[in-house]
Amino acid sequence: MTESPESPAPSKPGPVAESDDLPVPPPHELLAALADALDGTGPAVATTPAGAAARDRARTGTAVILTTSGSTSGVGRPVALGAAALRASATATEARLAGPGQWLLALPTDHVAGLQVLIRSVLAGTTPVAMRPGRFTPAALTAALRAMRSDVPRYLSLVPTQLVRVLADGGTSVDLLRTCAAVLVGGAATAGPVLTAAREAGIPVVTTYGMTETCGGCVYDGVPLDGVDVHLDEDARIHLAGPVLANGYLDDGPDPFVMIDGRRWLRTGDAGAIDAATLTVLGRVDDVLVTGGVNVHPAAVERALAALDAVAEVAVVGVPDVEWGESVTAVVVPRPGAAPPDLTAVRAAVGGGPGAPRALLVQGSLPLRGPGKVDRLALVASAAADLAAGLGERHGGTDPADHEQP
Repeated sequence: MTESPESPAPSKPGPVAESDDLPVPPPHELLAALADALDGTGPAVATTPAGAAARDRARTGTAVILTTSGSTSGVGRPVALGAAALRASATATEARLAGPGQWLLALPTDHVAGLQVLIRSVLAGTTPVAMRPGRFTPAALTAALRAMRSDVPRYLSLVPTQLVRVLADGGTSVDLLRTCAAVLVGGAATAGPVLTAAREAGIPVVTTYGMTETCGGCVYDGVPLDGVDVHLDEDARIHLAGPVLANGYLDDGPDPFVMIDGRRWLRTGDAGAIDAATLTVLGRVDDVLVTGGVNVHPAAVERALAALDAVAEVAVVGVPDVEWGESVTAVVVPRPGAAPPDLTAVRAAVGGGPGAPRALLVQGSLPLRGPGKVDRLALVASAAADLAAGLGERHGGTDPADHEQP
């Protein structure tokens, strides 16, 4: 499970502007612990205190204990991932991509996307290149990409925010991403215009959908990995099955793993649609906003606003409101150098109706909980405070369409 001594050395890094951007050595101790856990000779690896505290509850065969991000509930939960499930995930990923290769670590290892980079590296017998911890910058990515081998496929995983920064920077980081066999993008929904821009730039982006409970991404570009099945119930809620499912949670919280016709499925919190065997994730089931008695799916509003040229990132939340129950509020991060849209343009982009935002806030960034996941609880609180302080724009009129029932 370790790299062969005969493996070629990494290609020589090119010059970089700042020494702080140089890549750091990969986490050898963590790699060794993962290798032992995956072949059953060592204890389960826990990368967070909560995971370590739950280790004695893990059943035999557990290789990794991760804590979920808690991006919706605000509370993470320890999840036991079995060695067989992690192997199945890595094998299916290699089969979908260009086979075993070298990975670049650009995400924290206390979340599944970052830890999977190490697990795939262990199972492929290659040594990953690790970016320096801290704020992600295109310069640091450039240095890490230059340190990668050129004789095997190159891979990395990014969250949408990182991809947005790379595209805004342009230049060498984009050029080097073109040399990768695949750039996985997940952790949160990626705006359509961002994906279009990346692909037009020649970056081989692959969107991923999955979660800690599925050992990371298990649906690539809308198509399940080998062995993974997707089922939608009558409410369009996504269910996932296959060898990549976690052993379960190591706490006493609710259990979303269910048996359907004798098979174990994960009942996710996401709604979806399937067209020609391709899954589209519509958004969180429990993120539905109720404004004026009408249900609004924030993901649909976010997709419309993300199409605006001036918008780099956007999140839509419901701020408590005496009249509306929840006031649909758009929080926008503008593209560098672009003038942010005003509320009139934002409402027009949605096409009016109850989903049209009644308030707009412009910020430099969105609060995150876990890599790439918007902390909606924090965003609601901050948006409410900003609006109460008179910041942003509010819609003062009343459109007849605001009161239309679906």
